[in-house]
Amino acid sequence: MTQAGRQGSPRSGSGRNLPQRNTSGGSAGGGSRGGAAKRSTGFGGDRPHRAPKPREERFVDPDEAGARQGRGATDKPAKPSSRKPSARKPGAKKAPGTPGAPKAKPRTAVPGAAASRAFGSERFGQNLGPLRKPSRRKGPGRDVPQSELHDADGIRLQKVMASAGVASRRVCEEMIAEGRVEVDGQVVTELGVRVDPKTAVIHVDGLRIQLDENLVYMVFNKPKGVVSTMEDPEGRPCISDFLKNTKNKGERLFHVGRLDVATEGLLLLTNDGELANRLTHPSYEVPKTYLVQVRGPFPHGIGAQLKAGVELEDGLASVDSFRLVDSTPGHVLIEVVLHSGKNRIVRRMFDAVGFPVQRLVRVKVGPIGLGDQRQGSIRNLGKQEIGHLLASVGL
Repeated sequence: MTQAGRQGSPRSGSGRNLPQRNTSGGSAGGGSRGGAAKRSTGFGGDRPHRAPKPREERFVDPDEAGARQGRGATDKPAKPSSRKPSARKPGAKKAPGTPGAPKAKPRTAVPGAAASRAFGSERFGQNLGPLRKPSRRKGPGRDVPQSELHDADGIRLQKVMASAGVASRRVCEEMIAEGRVEVDGQVVTELGVRVDPKTAVIHVDGLRIQLDENLVYMVFNKPKGVVSTMEDPEGRPCISDFLKNTKNKGERLFHVGRLDVATEGLLLLTNDGELANRLTHPSYEVPKTYLVQVRGPFPHGIGAQLKAGVELEDGLASVDSFRLVDSTPGHVLIEVVLHSGKNRIVRRMFDAVGFPVQRLVRVKVGPIGLGDQRQGSIRNLGKQEIGHLLASVGL
C-alpha cells in the first residue's frame, strides 16, 4: 500500500479504524467522492476489484443440532447412526413391483400441492369442490383379488395413468401405494398390476380417467338467438355454425339438454351417448344454475313460494335454491338452482308468480360452470372437469 493509502487509514492504539478529518477543503472532498465512486463500480483504485467468494454453508442435521443443543456445545459429537443404508436392504436394487422388491412407502404430500392431485397442473377444474355422486343404491359388492385384475398382456397401471395426464409416473406410483387408485371398482395398491386401457375403468381419488381419446367433451356459451340444434331448416343460427372453426367440425355431437332461442348460456356438447343420457335423465337429478333478470322491486315471500312449489299446467314445480344477487332501480337479478329438465321451466315458474323473465342465462350444469368464457365460444373440458362430470352421474 502507498504512503497516501497508509495515511488515509490511520489505526488507533485500540486497533480500530478512525475516520480522517477533511482539512484540505472542497477539492479533497471531491476527490474522496470520486474515489468512492470508483470503488463502488469496481473500476480504478490502486488494486483490482475482486468479488468476495460466496461462503459455503455447512449442512446441519436438524436431529444432530437438537441433540447438541440439549447436550451443550462442549460435549463430544454424536456417534453415527447404526442403521443400515437403504442400499443394503434386501431387494433394494430391484424394480418396483417385481417379486422381492421393497414396497413403496406412501409419501405425505404437501396440502394443495399440484403434483399430489390428479391432473393438478390443468387450468380448468381446480375449484370444483368435492365430488358429487348420485344417491343411487348399488348391489352388494364383491371383493376381487388384485391378481384377477392383472392382465399379463396389458400395460402397467402407473404408465397408463401417466399417459392419461394424471401426474408423473413417480407420483402415480405413490398414488397407487397410498390406495388412491381403483381399477374396475377395486382399490389397487400393487405397482406390478397391468391393465388393458381399452376395457379397464380407472378412478383416482374418485375421478374417472377417460382413456378413450375419441370421446369429446365441450362447453358452448350459447348467445341469444341461436337455436339449440345442429341444423335448422329455417336457416337460423345453430350450434354447428360455431363448430366450423374447431377441429371437431363434421363430427356428430349431442347437445345435453336444450335452451330456447331467447335463453343464453351453457350447453354441453359430447359424443359420449351414455353420459348425455344420464345427464338428462331425471333420476340423476343433475342441478342446473340460472341467472334470472326480472323487473323490480321484487317483494319478499316470492322466493319461499318458488321453493315450496308453484302449480303449472304439467304439475307442481319448485326450485332447489333461491338467492337475490343484485338489485337496481327497475331490475332484479336472481340466482336459482333446480334439477328439473322440463321445457321452459324457469320462464313458466316466474310467469306463474307474476314476474316474467326479462333475461335468462344458464351458468352451470352439474359441476361445470361458464366462468369468464365469452359468448359464442366453445372450449374443451379439462380432464378434472370430465372426471367430476362423470362422477356426478355415477360413471
